[in-house]
Amino acid sequence: MMNLILICLLCGLYGVLAKDKEQKGKYSVPILDVKTRQLVLDINQTLLLNCRGRWELSWAFPSGLATDQVRVEKSRCGRTRQHYCSRLTVSRSQTQHTGQFRCRYEHKTQRQTFIYVFVTDSQQPFVDQGMNPHVLYMREKHPLIIPCRVTHPNVTTTLVKFPNHSLSPDHRNIIWNSKQGFTIRTPTFYYIGPFFCQTITDGVTHKSRIYFVHRPVSNIMDVYLNTSGSIEALKGDRLVVNCTATAELNTRVNITWDYPGKNSNGGSTSKRILKHQTHMLFYNILTIPKLQRSDRGLYTCRVTSGENTKQVKATVTVYDRPFIRLKPRHGSVMEVQAGQKSYRISLKLQAFPAPEVIWLKDGMVAAEQCSRYRMDGNSLIIRDVAEEDAGKYTVLVRIQEHGLYQNLTLTLVVNVSPQIGEKAVSLQDPGSVPRGSRQVLHCTSHGVPPPHIQWLWHPCPSKGLPAAPQA
Repeated sequence: MMNLILICLLCGLYGVLAKDKEQKGKYSVPILDVKTRQLVLDINQTLLLNCRGRWELSWAFPSGLATDQVRVEKSRCGRTRQHYCSRLTVSRSQTQHTGQFRCRYEHKTQRQTFIYVFVTDSQQPFVDQGMNPHVLYMREKHPLIIPCRVTHPNVTTTLVKFPNHSLSPDHRNIIWNSKQGFTIRTPTFYYIGPFFCQTITDGVTHKSRIYFVHRPVSNIMDVYLNTSGSIEALKGDRLVVNCTATAELNTRVNITWDYPGKNSNGGSTSKRILKHQTHMLFYNILTIPKLQRSDRGLYTCRVTSGENTKQVKATVTVYDRPFIRLKPRHGSVMEVQAGQKSYRISLKLQAFPAPEVIWLKDGMVAAEQCSRYRMDGNSLIIRDVAEEDAGKYTVLVRIQEHGLYQNLTLTLVVNVSPQIGEKAVSLQDPGSVPRGSRQVLHCTSHGVPPPHIQWLWHPCPSKGLPAAPQA
């Protein structure tokens, strides 16, 4: 039994080693029939490449070479025909065919081998030529590549910033590669703008196409809606929400909406861009023509630029019909002390749409009766509270366009501290009165609620002793 287990383990180990050898063997990647890493052909010359591998093969070639300009022939090859072979033929090669040709496994494309082919023409030293400028984007902390590739490995070129400022390779920051172009390892703001490459062949100056280097800016300064964080509307109303983003000049942003009815295509968006001297304004307006109850919920405007994202949200509430809900906040009777600097008469009011609110005092418009009365939102403020402020206060709430009306009456009691009238009048000392005579003393008092009066008698003190008060 032990021998059987040992045999199985050895077989498994052999299988793993065999598979590993297969992965790392001669045909772990396809093999081309050329020994060099690059070829130089003359224009109109035929390119012929043969590739052999362990599995099915495919080719990748420069974008300037159309598929119908290439002929690919596949076959099984080797002594026992266990290998796969593929032949690529390009007749009448052109300068735009310059580039990398790759042979790779069809189902394992990361396993590949390549060769770079130059198709040279003394009258056309640059691969990419044309009148239309090509836009290149400069990214922060990334090298900038100006891809003015050439059709011969020995062509020397100069980088020119428009109109005529020449830059030569310094092998530190500006590096030239005939298969890639110029690489600026640490580009600065100087490299923003139009550039082209230039070379001289047989005394003739040749120029590449123009490359316009653009530095995208992605600084979103602010994002806001044209409404507060809460939106209320009636069923069937039209909802319009404008999301505005401010950003630095040269910034481009993408504005998207998330909202309950997005998947049902219930809304539409329109965009607008304005350029100011110091910043850009981007507008994205979301419109829902007829609101339904299913449209209530959270509405999110999301703004992205590069790796930066900002968003703003609003909650939409949809009511079936207009309404007024009105009730006292602290009961129907209120008390305040005369002399108080201010007093607020408030209530609990819920209504939609926003109603008209009018306060009456004893049946007349309060604000027209006294300058000490003023409205603050739906509340009535009384300044320097006085006794005459006591009375009936009625609030009228109406939504006239929908024919809705409600009112509520509250009673305000103003408490007044008791005062003795005689203390306000300076009386002369009545002096002495005859013993046994009848005297009448008066005490006049006022207050809210009515005060209680109590008389105290202070008898004359005995000689040298203070008198104790008696009732």
